[in-house]
Amino acid sequence: MRTVTVVGASLAGLHAARGLRSHGFDGRLVIVGEERHRPYDRPPLSKEFLTRPGDPDGDPAPLALTDPEDEAELDAEWLLGVRAEALDPAAGEVRLTGGRTVRTDGVVIATGAAPRTLRATALPGVHTLRTLDDAARLRAELRAGAARAVVIGAGFIGAEVASSCAALGLDVTVVEAAPLPLVPQLGTELAGVCAALHRTSGVTLLCGTQVATLRGTDRVTGVELADGRVLPADVVVVGIGVRPVTGWLEGSGLAIEDGVLCDEGCVTALPNVVAVGDVARLARPGTARTVRAEHWTSGMEQGGVAARNLLAGSTVEPFTALPYFWSDQYGARIQYAGRRDPGDTVRIDEGDPADPGAGLLAVYERDGSPTAVLGINRPRPFMRLRRELARAPQPAGR
Repeated sequence: MRTVTVVGASLAGLHAARGLRSHGFDGRLVIVGEERHRPYDRPPLSKEFLTRPGDPDGDPAPLALTDPEDEAELDAEWLLGVRAEALDPAAGEVRLTGGRTVRTDGVVIATGAAPRTLRATALPGVHTLRTLDDAARLRAELRAGAARAVVIGAGFIGAEVASSCAALGLDVTVVEAAPLPLVPQLGTELAGVCAALHRTSGVTLLCGTQVATLRGTDRVTGVELADGRVLPADVVVVGIGVRPVTGWLEGSGLAIEDGVLCDEGCVTALPNVVAVGDVARLARPGTARTVRAEHWTSGMEQGGVAARNLLAGSTVEPFTALPYFWSDQYGARIQYAGRRDPGDTVRIDEGDPADPGAGLLAVYERDGSPTAVLGINRPRPFMRLRRELARAPQPAGR
């Protein structure tokens, strides 16, 4: 290959680019990014970036994932503030906004995901949080005298934003359609732990509750619920999930199904095209399942695997790392590793689920074998169990 184009100047795209260089690719490397920023770390956007004191402008420098020395070593051509509009495999081209095209021999798809929105999301005072610019706008409003915040969605982003708003002294209400926060990830028994973190921190949590509409004319003034209640709000944050950015791939011949379908090594149906990060839906080795992981660690670790397979022209290395994620909420560090399925049982090794802030360590099991582990403020024993889980054979059907 003479030219490889990475579409997406993200964590996953950056690590794929680094992987290409580390695996010996010395040709032209083009990195296309829709944002004007070079790659930066997203997890702090819902936490430290919003709450960091003494920084009125929200300095983005601490979030940067590269420095001048890294960029010189990478020797890439950066095309930032530019969106990919189409992939033409037959012509070997990526078409960009403005009519520009990049001729390329290989493509890494790392376009990530975009937030799902409500119909009134464009109303001033209503925010989604995905990018650095999103976070800067939200930060400015939170520091401009807002007193009441309503967060729609109690997933990771919603919970972290609610925690940050509470730390800034706002009156916070979280509205969640599911019976408990994070049920798909943690299961009913331990999802209650996350609910307890909200409530013991003075945040109002309304579960099993649907949003009907947003109130306001010139800017948002409240959230109307399906039961007729209206929650007053100066700021509303919508955190109801994301959708993979795949629209630009229509007509490319790639299989799209809530993400770009790949084999177990991030390789698509086209051997010179791989996908990584939030946009990639990978086959799970040994099963008929596919999975799309929206986690920082997966995006980082997939890059090197995808790069090696792209240069080899086929999958010579599968991506086998166990899922891992963490979240910081209300002073608690939540860590999870593994693959829990409905029906797995839960064993509490340390702590009390009724008092999660004091610490908790739980293991999910099936047929006596561990499948996943959850830790709250238990970093050392959690990491020990995570390593053990990674070494252990997984139960059949996973």
